[in-house]
Amino acid sequence: MMRMKTKATALPTATHGRSASGGGGEPAAREWELRPGGMLVQKRNPDSDRISIPPPNIRVRVKYGSVYHEIHINPQATFGELKKMLTGPTGLHHQDQKLLYKDKARDSKAFLDMAGVKDKSKIVLIEDELSQEKRLLEMRKNAKMEKASKSISEISLEIDRLAGRVSALESIISKGGRVGEKDLVTLIELLMNQLLKLDAIMADGDVKLQRKLQVKRVQKYVETLDILKIKNSMPSNDGVQAQHRHTNGQKLAPIQEPQQSRHSGSDGVVVTTKWETFDSSPASVPVPSTSTSKANNSVQPKFPWEFFD
Repeated sequence: MMRMKTKATALPTATHGRSASGGGGEPAAREWELRPGGMLVQKRNPDSDRISIPPPNIRVRVKYGSVYHEIHINPQATFGELKKMLTGPTGLHHQDQKLLYKDKARDSKAFLDMAGVKDKSKIVLIEDELSQEKRLLEMRKNAKMEKASKSISEISLEIDRLAGRVSALESIISKGGRVGEKDLVTLIELLMNQLLKLDAIMADGDVKLQRKLQVKRVQKYVETLDILKIKNSMPSNDGVQAQHRHTNGQKLAPIQEPQQSRHSGSDGVVVTTKWETFDSSPASVPVPSTSTSKANNSVQPKFPWEFFD
């Protein structure tokens, strides 16, 4: 009877063991994960974390210099979260902090409970000079980039203003007008000054791309002004514009050939502005002698002629 009762009581235990192992005699397989602290632990189930009650906070004593700071924190928090909580009491930036637990520096991503931190555990806080130097260098770099970006924005506004003047001069010259040579030269000098300002800016990353874009804009406008300068110095082939330029806005009257002739009152010679075109071998025209015309009008002279029989 005793043996049979023992077997009967042992049977549920075996059945329970089989059910716990998934219906077979082998134990269920477990999943493992590597925590940031370097420890290999069983993988946590997110659903079980939601259902389970979070553990109560613990008190840790953090020594900074000669002062102890008591912090209430969740044991499943990270050392990085503890550093952020110490920023207020210590006045030290969380990136400049180094936490030592059991004489070993702890990574900011490591968990307190995985490192063995418990209630009333003692942690030492020291200032990380190397991290502080890196952070200051990063801050200076960011401030420099911000200043460079602001300078490029101001130069861009000035280039936009000069671009409007370039467009106005281009419109005038393209329509055949003339502008002062000094205006073109002055505008080119202003653009070159902006180009020198851009070259003096040291930038990296996106700010460098912005500077390169503005440099290309300035070079484009300078090339446009060089072409306009050549066009502005060339003489115009338009006769109407040339006539307008020489007469200062007054129209020239058309040249008409006079139709009336002028007569000489004394000699009876006719003078006219109409010219006749003759052949290459014109016929000779006899010109009457003045002596003959005078002889006809005068008395015949008498000579002492002798007559002989």
